[in-house]
Amino acid sequence: MAGHMGYQNVKHPKVSDAVMNQIEEMILDGTFSPGGRLPPERELASRFGVSRPSLREAVQKLIARGLLTSRQGGGTYVVETLGSSLSDPLITLFETHPEAQYDLLEFRYALEGVSAYYAALRGTDADKEKIRQCYEELQRCHDLRMFEEEVKADVAFHLSIASATHNTVLLHMMRALFSLLSHHIGDNLSKIYPKPEYRRSIHEQHGLLLSAIEASNPDLAKQAVQDHLTFVEDALQEQGKENNRIARSLRRSTISLNDKTIS
Repeated sequence: MAGHMGYQNVKHPKVSDAVMNQIEEMILDGTFSPGGRLPPERELASRFGVSRPSLREAVQKLIARGLLTSRQGGGTYVVETLGSSLSDPLITLFETHPEAQYDLLEFRYALEGVSAYYAALRGTDADKEKIRQCYEELQRCHDLRMFEEEVKADVAFHLSIASATHNTVLLHMMRALFSLLSHHIGDNLSKIYPKPEYRRSIHEQHGLLLSAIEASNPDLAKQAVQDHLTFVEDALQEQGKENNRIARSLRRSTISLNDKTIS
């Protein structure tokens, strides 16, 4: 029987997919680290309480995704280079495990706070000019509602600030974060984009950050970037709650419609 409108048929996840998800979580939280060897198949299967063929299927899928690798002479390992360039498999992992986005925001909070601080402290006139150009490009994309371009301009703006720190490690860390950041910013904007007042606030926050750097005020710059990321986090949480509320009210309205149909 087909599911009623508003109800979804419950699909049992494949055992191998559930195992794969579990292993992904363990790679994400560091239980299995890059280059580390996974426990033997028999032991792992019994720990997860699944059959060895199911476990083998999960492992094969993770090998195909570039997260695991099997070596000559046996043994399955987490890929050594994971995270060295924040490569695609890791980005996919962050995207498919939404709770990781809050970890990313927390990391940005620390990294970009320091970045803004040093940019304000050490940024030359040429650096500040570059940051202003990036901001103006961001303004243009924002005004024209050019979404894809706005994401690129947003990332370029944050990177121009990292450049102004004159700290090569900070800059390269931010660059390594670049692809992850563009996914993250794009993802955030798409979730909170429908709300013009959110978008306006975010844009104003970028303006405050620029002013603090131009005024060579490190503490204010750090505060500006951290206020900005706190706002993004609050907006995302609010949006998440709202999406749940909408889903719930949609379910309620379809249930009452179905009741009327029955009567």
